[in-house]
Amino acid sequence: MESAKAQVVFGNQNWSTVISGTTPEVLDIREWPLSLGRPFTQQDVDGATKVCLLGQTVVDNLFGGIDPIGQVIRIKNVPFTVIGVLASKGQSTMGQDQDDTIIVPLTTAQKKLFGMQFPGMVRVIAVQAREPEVMREVEDQINDLLRQRHHIQPTQDNDFSVRNLTEIMSTAEQSASVMSLLLGAIASISLIVGGIGIMNIMLVSVTERTREIGIRIAVGAKSRDILLQFLIESLVLSLIGGMIGIGMGVAGTVVLAMFTQWPTLFSTQAILFAFLFAGSVGVFFGFYSARKASLLNPIEALRYE
Repeated sequence: MESAKAQVVFGNQNWSTVISGTTPEVLDIREWPLSLGRPFTQQDVDGATKVCLLGQTVVDNLFGGIDPIGQVIRIKNVPFTVIGVLASKGQSTMGQDQDDTIIVPLTTAQKKLFGMQFPGMVRVIAVQAREPEVMREVEDQINDLLRQRHHIQPTQDNDFSVRNLTEIMSTAEQSASVMSLLLGAIASISLIVGGIGIMNIMLVSVTERTREIGIRIAVGAKSRDILLQFLIESLVLSLIGGMIGIGMGVAGTVVLAMFTQWPTLFSTQAILFAFLFAGSVGVFFGFYSARKASLLNPIEALRYE
């Protein structure tokens, strides 16, 4: 596989994108189907035909609403016929737009576009294993084969590098886990601070309403009634705060997506969980003040000024 960035022209439209020269098998290895047209074949590679497959981003920028199949574009002033459109893949794990690409036959790229110094040389070879369990064995076999083909002696270092994408994915997952733990820790601190704030507000409320509590107990209210009253007040207070927080989070996400063009997904389960968790925080931190109110002596409460 050979890749380089180049200017692409169609009519009076032009776009700078990544041009990749490769073989037909790359679509199977990357599990990248076509949304329109047909893929190029081994005959196209053998004959170095000037055909290409376009990513969805390139199609949107060059053609708009025009059907690209059969159209002729110019890459480095070389005419290419569009025979297929790749299905949209979106961003990669590194944040790159995978749809901003054009794929051409390997030999065409080498002879017409890149001008390879050594015919037949490639910079990247993509390999797919049958199953994840044999990845290490496949990696060792590739290293042995390339050392043999490059005539590298046992005491010499490799003049190539082999990357196992499963290890890269594992590293990315570990980084994501660390980030999730960090965000969870920050959220926990915020919840504790918010809970302490609710508890302080409820304690102040109990103090200011001591005579009211005494009157209620004097006319027949039981301790559980007082406890339930203040728990409900604490619950309502925390749920209102939770709804405000959820609303601000959703609005902030929408605004960020508008400016950055990042895809967003709202999970109903996550929103519901956040709402219920906010309520549980209110009940947990409001229990102390509610219990304190329910245990007040009615005579002392009525004397309170």
